Amino acid sequence: MRRRIGGGGRGGAPVRGARPVLAGLAAAVALAVAVPAVAQEWVPRETAQLQALDKVTARVSVFDVRVGEPARFDTLTILVRACHGRPPDEVPDAAAWMEITDSRAPAGSPPAFRGWMFANAPGVHMLEHPVYDIRVLACR
Repeated sequence: MRRRIGGGGRGGAPVRGARPVLAGLAAAVALAVAVPAVAQEWVPRETAQLQALDKVTARVSVFDVRVGEPARFDTLTILVRACHGRPPDEVPDAAAWMEITDSRAPAGSPPAFRGWMFANAPGVHMLEHPVYDIRVLACR
């Protein structure tokens, strides 16, 4: 006697009501996949905590820079234009929009760095300088 594969009833006949259940299950899976993840929010902060490294002397300095106020580290002038952190109930991270200039650069040179730096991904967008490294630690 041959039986039909995939049937659930006697003699391989499909079980009544199985299609609506399967269709409902497929719809639920599709909805679960189609719903976008909740976007993480950034909260504007007033101060950026930065870490600077002098590669020649191996001196590491941690200092705070207020948004909109320039700060100096040796020959660098650092201007933080925006600093954003994650809310306390999310994974900690910080992002700062900075413009860094070097007083040793020739007149009319572009800034040594201009853009966003991220605390959790310091290598994504970083200052490329032969003597100094700057990274964002936090926004407060």
